[in-house]
Amino acid sequence: MASSGEAAELPPAIFSLLDTDLYKLTMQCCVLKYFPDVRKSRIWLPEHKLDLIRCLLAVTYNFTNRTPHLKLNRTAFKWLQIQITKLGELTLSDEEHSFLSSKCSFLTSGYLGFLSSFRLRPADQIDLQFHPTNDTGSDEDVGDLELRVKGLWVETILYEIPLLALISEAYFKFIDRDWNYDGQLDLARSKGQRLLKEGCLLSEFGSRRRRCYHTQDLVIQGLLKAEADARDAGWTGKLSGTSNVQFAMKYGLTPVGTVAHEWFMGVAAVTNDYEQANEISLRYWVGTFGEGVLGIALTDTFGTPSFLEAFQKHIPKYTTPVSGSAATTASVGTTSSIPAEETLSNTDPPLSAPIHDGDSRAQEPPTYAQVFTGVRQDSGDPVDFIKLMRKFYDSQGITEKKTIVFSDSLNIELCLKYKAAAEAEGFQPTFGMGTFLTNDFTRLSTGKKSIPLNIVIKLFSAGGRPAVKISDNIGKNTGDKATVEDVKRRLGYTEKEWTGGDEAARWGKEGDK
Repeated sequence: MASSGEAAELPPAIFSLLDTDLYKLTMQCCVLKYFPDVRKSRIWLPEHKLDLIRCLLAVTYNFTNRTPHLKLNRTAFKWLQIQITKLGELTLSDEEHSFLSSKCSFLTSGYLGFLSSFRLRPADQIDLQFHPTNDTGSDEDVGDLELRVKGLWVETILYEIPLLALISEAYFKFIDRDWNYDGQLDLARSKGQRLLKEGCLLSEFGSRRRRCYHTQDLVIQGLLKAEADARDAGWTGKLSGTSNVQFAMKYGLTPVGTVAHEWFMGVAAVTNDYEQANEISLRYWVGTFGEGVLGIALTDTFGTPSFLEAFQKHIPKYTTPVSGSAATTASVGTTSSIPAEETLSNTDPPLSAPIHDGDSRAQEPPTYAQVFTGVRQDSGDPVDFIKLMRKFYDSQGITEKKTIVFSDSLNIELCLKYKAAAEAEGFQPTFGMGTFLTNDFTRLSTGKKSIPLNIVIKLFSAGGRPAVKISDNIGKNTGDKATVEDVKRRLGYTEKEWTGGDEAARWGKEGDK
């Protein structure tokens, strides 16, 4: 990492703890509740049990560049080192705390108290290395980036978004410099106009692979202008919000998002119960936020068919980790049917919270599918997914209109295609558009496409076991290959490959117009 003197010379590229996607905060809230740092717990446990629990709560994350031909040079790497060091300076301001309290009421007061004193510790938690292809010692040497995050889950979960944003910015600051900001606001406005005129519900999801913070700022300004145009013209489309919490605060937008694959991957790895992992993850999610809150379910971590088996189950009664404290009860507790009479202190943490037999409600408890507002599609063929979900809801006798959020490498034409297909099957489609908005540039010298990096940071292990994702498309499988094959066998997973899922060219190829 860079020295403090070097770090002081450059302004921070990430200057707010909230410059991240909302689902990182909601997941951290869940992790704090069900996988807390027992070293700070008031519960006394023997030291050997503390060591075991610390192991169970430890995770690692790995970086992958799905466009490996797009490499950093040593200059970019040094800048990146400094910027990562500066992440340790981020704190939650009073203004940011007030924003979360008022606009994200689903986040518990206990969690917000935790976040107020939270600090990232990159010097201890991040291992960053540069491997030059041909090492001459020059700052212009290009090479591969190796990045690994390690630590307690609750303390490392917020790294993903800022790290990805910084890596993307480093590349376009020092390697591909044949571009400028001219026209970006108008481009975003025109995209927004086309989608809103066609009645689309659009959210901005572009933090992870943005060209830089300023680009995302211009994009949101453009989308706000498009929304004003839509109001003036009477179009039915709407800008639903942004996944980036800091930009939501800056522009008075709704922060949107619920959960990511990481939640399901982590729960599955810690329990090593892939057969029940989807249901356990759903159970804990509802246990944190209450029934019907943050109700868009992500289906494809271990294949959508496996998820739907859990989705049709009835929601049981279960516990909260610490009784009698706002830190651990859902902020919607007054309207939730979830009891808080038992605690994880009476069990072997972190995953054996008892389920209560019997139900005080006269009627049978609802299923997850009934309670959740809808689902998010993030891999595989979206049209096939629409048909699968229609068949599923029909089989469950669910007649209310459900939502499908599309979020996988969207552009305007795909949004319109999926909108028509979803509406034809009786769904309300919404669209989370990311890289197509915040990293859509052309080269100044040629007028041809300036290709975004396709980069990811995924949970690699949890509780000492590999964490994997098998999704609905073989191109998005991640994690230890042996574990991936074992999980497929255990779940009876049927391999799927979507021709539109080429991960190396999701947003175009070099030389495209």
